[in-house]
Amino acid sequence: MTLSVAMITMNEEANLPRTLDSVRFADEIVIVDSFSTDRTLEIARSYNARVFVEAFKGHGGQKNSAIDKCTSDWILLLDADEVLSAPLQQHIRTLLSSIPPGVSPPFEAYWINRSNQIFGRWMRHGGFYPDRKLRLFRRCAARMTNEGSPHSTPFHDGPTGRIQGDLLHYAYPTLPLYLEHMGRYSNEMARLTAARGKTSRNPFSFFWNVVLNPLATFFYNYIVRLGFLDGREGLLLHLYHSVYVSWKYAKAWELARK
Repeated sequence: MTLSVAMITMNEEANLPRTLDSVRFADEIVIVDSFSTDRTLEIARSYNARVFVEAFKGHGGQKNSAIDKCTSDWILLLDADEVLSAPLQQHIRTLLSSIPPGVSPPFEAYWINRSNQIFGRWMRHGGFYPDRKLRLFRRCAARMTNEGSPHSTPFHDGPTGRIQGDLLHYAYPTLPLYLEHMGRYSNEMARLTAARGKTSRNPFSFFWNVVLNPLATFFYNYIVRLGFLDGREGLLLHLYHSVYVSWKYAKAWELARK
């Protein structure tokens, strides 16, 4: 069975070499770029990737575009800041080599455990590990849902399996980068939230969404799910994630008011 890696990029020169080094065993690398202005395209082509430059269509839509351009039997969907650990590389290679030609595999899509490094620390609690993602699937077996959402995910209508080994996510090395991303993501989610009619029009829903929901999110992740065991980095992560929840609903309310 052959393997395609599907990715989307935008100014990822700092992350891309590390990611592409971990998928050298793949038969094909497909990258859909959104007009990068750094060395992203040069780096991608140095790894013999098939590169396409397209206007950004939302995270899900852009990833579906990359998925549609893949030609191998199986597709591994990656973000530019994700790296396959050595055990994960080996298990994927073993899985694909064990499927005889013409024989249906036991599963057509697989979940992978993702480990998140945030502010220089690997998060092991608070719901951030194992952060399972459906990333490996047969071509035509899965597509992205909620195409406009930054949290869109592949959907497969059928039984799924799990692969051993971690997907290493070098997510947010610094606090300013995290806050910048959360500001941008909250803008995107606010538009989707407003489109669904969740605009906090009455005072109670406004207070719940902008104040109580973020507080409940912080308590659940930091206390109930033991996020406090991840030290000061865990505190910052869950504190500002709850702020992101508040931003999302406040911005949706503001959009509706305008």
